[in-house]
Amino acid sequence: MDNLFNEARATLRTVRDLLRFSISRFNEGAVFFGHGSDNAHDEAAYLILYALHLPPGLIDPYLDARLTPSEVSAALDLVERRIKDRVPASYLTHEAWLGDYKFYVDERVIVPRSFIAELLFEQLSPWVEDPAGVTSALDLCTGSGCLAILMALTFPYAAVDGVDISPQALEVAQRNVGDYGLHTQVSLIQSDMFEKLEGKRYDLIVSNPPYVNAESMQTLPVEYLHEPRIALASGNDGLDHVRIILEQAKEHLTDHGLLVVEVGHNRLELEMAYPDMEFTWLDTHGGDEHVFLLTRDQLA
Repeated sequence: MDNLFNEARATLRTVRDLLRFSISRFNEGAVFFGHGSDNAHDEAAYLILYALHLPPGLIDPYLDARLTPSEVSAALDLVERRIKDRVPASYLTHEAWLGDYKFYVDERVIVPRSFIAELLFEQLSPWVEDPAGVTSALDLCTGSGCLAILMALTFPYAAVDGVDISPQALEVAQRNVGDYGLHTQVSLIQSDMFEKLEGKRYDLIVSNPPYVNAESMQTLPVEYLHEPRIALASGNDGLDHVRIILEQAKEHLTDHGLLVVEVGHNRLELEMAYPDMEFTWLDTHGGDEHVFLLTRDQLA
């Protein structure tokens, strides 16, 4: 592979050249995608545009642009690292995107990819009838702080708490909160789930907790092994954290509060474990099996 990349540095000249070469190498190397893009073309386009300091998501206008040797080399360096080290692209660029919102990330946090984000873009309509009426919100297992930040932007009158057990993750979250100028609206709390939240109640609780089961943890692609294990694993069936949420969230919701939780591919297991719980499954671009909603009354 070293020879291929050395040859590429000497011969490739346009963005189109780089894109074709990178896609071929990703396919050849059986790279796994799942941290922002799901195919070789989009991953290659993202890394090339980043290396060239061009806006993400729009490569076509630049396809026939000729590049300097240093620009070619910068793009190929990223592509080569992506293949050799199996590092998620977001860790190479230290950025992750949810819609139009960019967040700093590194290996202290998982790469943001929550379906809850798109629900927040719509202000959780129709479940939240009056966004201005949401005055307190919690992002449990906040990681990089992305959902806490999106809640603060979505519900501008809400005081938002972002909670995580990892002090390292909260360092990343603090940086992101600062980047968005939200220090006065978003508070970050180190806590093992609800442990340090005694007496606190919220109009809205969202959580994208760990939910990978033990069997899946044993077969994760290499890319996922760069992420903190504590942010992925959740017991034998992947529901350990969700159980805590279902058992304790009621005490932290206001009378008309809402709970929104992402559970990955665990819908069937969750419904079997809680056959009497009236889950509402919310539609996202991934389908209606990843995120549920419950009211406080339904939890009770």
